[in-house]
Amino acid sequence: MKSYARYASVRWLGTGQRGKGAINTPFAALKMAADATDGVLKRNGTNPPELVAAAAAGSFSLTLASELAEAGYKSRQIDTIATVTMEHLANGWTLTQIDLNVTAAVIKVAECDFVDAALQAKANCPILRALNANISMSAKLNRNQ
Repeated sequence: MKSYARYASVRWLGTGQRGKGAINTPFAALKMAADATDGVLKRNGTNPPELVAAAAAGSFSLTLASELAEAGYKSRQIDTIATVTMEHLANGWTLTQIDLNVTAAVIKVAECDFVDAALQAKANCPILRALNANISMSAKLNRNQ
């Protein structure tokens, strides 16, 4: 069986404690029931990996906002896409990889401080720490906002 990936995105506006955000999934995961046949999750409906991607993206975004605030910076907007890869291994379907793609607008932050905060958020994010998967991250500072 081939591997497949599911993703979710989060837009967080403001700091960790005084912000608001929205989670988006391609198949309205938070509004639809799970869909599976013969134990295999369908690719065109909501499934648990999509929910894991939503949780990872949301938790990472909040953690990054908090890390930036602790370093003395105010985030304007954090956009995170988390892609979860599932592979069929000898013991069954397994979540093997999480790819984070984050773009953030942060007031008066040096690139090195932003990268530091992103790495700290990746290490300190409670959802990512709970998962047994390889985690990669691409972090970009958006200077246009």
